[in-house]
Amino acid sequence: MEESNRQKKIAGVLQNDLAIVLQNMLREMGQQGILISVSKVGVTVDLSIAKVYVSVFPSEKANPIVAELNEVKPKIKHQIAQLTKHQLRKMPDLTFYNDDSLDYIETIDKAVKGEENPIKNPDLLEKRKRS
Repeated sequence: MEESNRQKKIAGVLQNDLAIVLQNMLREMGQQGILISVSKVGVTVDLSIAKVYVSVFPSEKANPIVAELNEVKPKIKHQIAQLTKHQLRKMPDLTFYNDDSLDYIETIDKAVKGEENPIKNPDLLEKRKRS
């Protein structure tokens, strides 16, 4: 089912505000050399849940950072609610996911160039399975 204009508008607002808040949180925590971007936000039809996909560079630190984001969800939700209080009546619950599409593209690129062959080594694609 296609997203409504309202869902798209709310997702866009959340994506912009989340990017600002997450960058500021990294800076406050003193994390050096880590870049985080909000690659996609999907909002449910009833606007109660937002799935937030974040890309983290370097990718080795992605899983711990996404886990930490999910732990501090209430704080992030409060900050976003303050930013969007004139645009949203109810703030959706946030759930953070690691967007590993760049790693996947890199794996495909290496396979095409012949560096790593997923046909000869099927373990290379194990990470792509969704949970």
